[in-house]
Formats: sequence, structure tokens, C-alpha cells
Amino acid sequence: MKVLAFNSSPKKDKGNTSLILKPFLDGMKEAGADVELLYTKDLKINPCQGEFNCWLKTPGHCFQQDDMQMIYPKLSSDVIVFATPLYVDGINASMKNIMDRMLPIVEPFIELHEGHCRHPSRDKKIAEQGKVVLVSTCGFWEIDNFDSIIFHIKAICLNMPRKFAGALLRPHCNAFQSMLAMGAPVKDILEAAQEAGRQLVKNGKMSEKTLNTISRELIPRETFIQMANQTFTQVIEAAQKS
Repeated sequence: MKVLAFNSSPKKDKGNTSLILKPFLDGMKEAGADVELLYTKDLKINPCQGEFNCWLKTPGHCFQQDDMQMIYPKLSSDVIVFATPLYVDGINASMKNIMDRMLPIVEPFIELHEGHCRHPSRDKKIAEQGKVVLVSTCGFWEIDNFDSIIFHIKAICLNMPRKFAGALLRPHCNAFQSMLAMGAPVKDILEAAQEAGRQLVKNGKMSEKTLNTISRELIPRETFIQMANQTFTQVIEAAQKS
């Protein structure tokens, strides 16, 4: 199984998104998958120009000579992982830019796909068997902060088209990072992320129990608010003194 993962956190492997993504990919590797990870911050990718030459003059290829030319052949991977922090209730800009530039992988014609008008994939095998996984983190407490991004990813899966295989979601991730550093009993979340990777490769799916463990509540909401406000007050005061 070939896996292509994108991490769009501007902090790359030092960010909260990587806290969940890394063990997930490690689990996939342990189960025998061939995994490639790309950081969007390292890529030079221009915005889509919307002139449709990838459909009309050079089918399957964009005229822009940037790092998407290197990525296009990799999009035939069995699994694509989109790992993004939640920015203003959605995917962040560098990830959306890559998704926009994926237009050449579909044809301009129209077909019904799961009851919706969509473009057919140029790769019929991927349309039937390819999967997409979302990995996302946010600073807010509630799990429903991810509802909009999940809706968006599912729509993108219809457009590719690929099967949505599930999402690894970690709310109040700043608190999670702090608790990890303090040695609090939260390593089961990392273990669950790793197990989710193994499950996807071995079973073709991830269990709801495993995904729920990744998203589990760490502290009561009122406690979270107090801790977050105290932390940000200290950060602001330190910044003003520097």
C-alpha cells in the first residue's frame, strides 16, 4: 500500500498537527505501508489560474511548472492523508492551494457519483479503491469545531473521487501538548493514533473506538477556559516586556 501524506502546519514537525500525524503514519509503516510525507511549507505551488488548459490543451497536466509537477504522479497512491490545523473553521490556505491544483486528475465530463454531479477520475482504479484520511487539530475544546472541515473533506472526496476513510481529530490540542510535557496520563491518545494507522493498512478501515480515543475529553471545559486564559495572559505579558 502506498500512502501520500500532506502536513500543512506552518510549524511542520514541531506543530500540534504532527503530534497526531506522526504516530498515525508510524502505525501505517509498521503494518507494511510505503509512506511519503510532504510539508506544504517546503513546496513551491502557485494558485490555480482557472484557465482549464489541464482539461483542454494538456489533459492531466497543469501548464504551471512548479512542485505540483512532482506531486501529480504521487496522487495515484492508495491513501492520501490531509493533515491540517483548523484555521478559521476550515482547511488552512497552503492545503487548499494543493487541493485546487488537483483539478487535472479528473476529466471535464460530468457523471453521477453517489447522487451528485461530479467529474470522473482519470484513474478508474483509484476512483474505486482510493481512500482519503483527515488528520486535524484545533485549540478549542469542542469536537464539533471540526464539523465544517469534515463536511469539506467529504465533498472533496466526491470530487476526486475517493472514499473517505475517516478522521483523526484532536480538540484542545494545546492542552494535550502541555499535559504530555507534564507527564500526564494522555499517551493513550498517541497509541490510538498509531493503532489507527495499523488498522487502516491491515483492515482497510479504522475503528470508531480508536478514533474516539484520539478525540477524548482531557479536562472539563470550564477548567480548559481558565487554563487557556491564564496561559495567554502570561504570554502577552512576556511579549510586552520583551
